Amino acid sequence: MDRFGKLTLRHAGRLRHIGIGRAHAGKHVLMLIHDTDVTISDTATGEIIRQLTIDPTRDYQPRQRKTPRS
Repeated sequence: MDRFGKLTLRHAGRLRHIGIGRAHAGKHVLMLIHDTDVTISDTATGEIIRQLTIDPTRDYQPRQRKTPRS
């Protein structure tokens, strides 16, 4: 994971960038991938950091906002 909290994954022949968050920057993670479903967990604690379904129309897979913008 980079210092900005992003991961890179090659899926369907294209690079996908997955936002995790700066709070997790530099951590070692385990990515479990099945088809378009991805589960990312912290290898030290086993905590699930993020679960997502890859959107094939986007290169960057942003984190979901908890509250909508006004």
